[in-house]
Amino acid sequence: MPRITKRSVDALTDAALIWDDELPGFGARCRDSGAIYYFLKYRVGSRQRWHTIGRHGAPWTPEEARKEALRLLGEVVKGSDPGAARAADRTAATMKELCDLYLTEGVATKKVSTVRNDRSRIERHIKPLLGHRKVREITRGDVERFQRDVAVGRTAADQKTGFRGRSIVTGGRGAARLSMILLSAMFSFAIQRALRSDNPCAGVRRYKPGKSERFLSTTELVSLGDALTAAERAGTNPNAIAAIRVLALTGARAGEILSLRWQEVDFERTCLRLSDSKTGAKVIPLGAAAMQVITAQERRAGTDHVFPGAHGGPLGSIGKIWRQVRGAAGLAEVRLHDLRHSFASNIVNAGGSLPVIGALLGHRSTQTTARYAHLADDPLRAVADRTASRIAAAMKGSQERDGQIVPLRPQRA
Repeated sequence: MPRITKRSVDALTDAALIWDDELPGFGARCRDSGAIYYFLKYRVGSRQRWHTIGRHGAPWTPEEARKEALRLLGEVVKGSDPGAARAADRTAATMKELCDLYLTEGVATKKVSTVRNDRSRIERHIKPLLGHRKVREITRGDVERFQRDVAVGRTAADQKTGFRGRSIVTGGRGAARLSMILLSAMFSFAIQRALRSDNPCAGVRRYKPGKSERFLSTTELVSLGDALTAAERAGTNPNAIAAIRVLALTGARAGEILSLRWQEVDFERTCLRLSDSKTGAKVIPLGAAAMQVITAQERRAGTDHVFPGAHGGPLGSIGKIWRQVRGAAGLAEVRLHDLRHSFASNIVNAGGSLPVIGALLGHRSTQTTARYAHLADDPLRAVADRTASRIAAAMKGSQERDGQIVPLRPQRA
């Protein structure tokens, strides 16, 4: 047959194949399904290739398929292999595959808690929005759209995670900013694995972190102390109440106190010696008030946790109890982490400098401590002691003046 035409192609049946004599290697085939496809047979070196051009019908007419076959042969003459390029495209890594590879090989130096957060952002935001895309196809525009989509709540979800579990994802600018940081790290990892040559996150402006510091006033600390005392008398978990008191009196992070073990408490030097934390091993000086709360904790058999849970392990989340306490104190918008900010503000009131704040709170970077510069050299333990005493006095309904405790409320006869 000198030339493939529409008539000759329409006449194909029963897995038949025809060749075009005017263009060597160009042909059409009817598959078992009855569909007709145009193809090109060519050779690269000693290897023979079959390249499918497309299915007969718009846009692939005999003439359009012949033009594509000519173009492909031109590529072969130049030394490229169209079939290999298509095969590589079919097997190119998707973003979903990159996510899984990153969680397997790219997080070895990260802390367990950080990996847990990374996995959550990947499953809640990155995979739903970008998972089906090829890694090498992602552009800066795609990244900018991703950030906007997370910020406006496109990935928001309310999912059941177990018998009583529930996961609520709201998105927002904070989630978008943190997801962008993770996405950029993943593309840097992709460059190391030769999955692409550049990072499309480079140059994309991220949302700025919100200024969420909240400092409790002396009056608010009085209310908090009253609410904690009332909750304790009502039978609320005493370990949770004690843990909240220690958080207020030390400025420590919640995870550091909730997982605290007795061997990390240095009674002789009145400090906590944490083997691990968000910033690595650290020492937290303890004021007398904080030390008193810890010393009052009962040492339970079968557990070495200072604030054990019901089964002897770490106490776990105290979010529910904290919401009850802060509600009773009229501090519904105050987060547990704001106790850390309040501790920092009281360090300033006790005469501490920014370096002292950074040392007591365990900041790795001076930039982190700089957020307290607008609030305003004593030894660390002395500052911690004065700070904890001031907070403890306020939580008991008193105020310290010139070394004396002055009641803030009228005393009952």
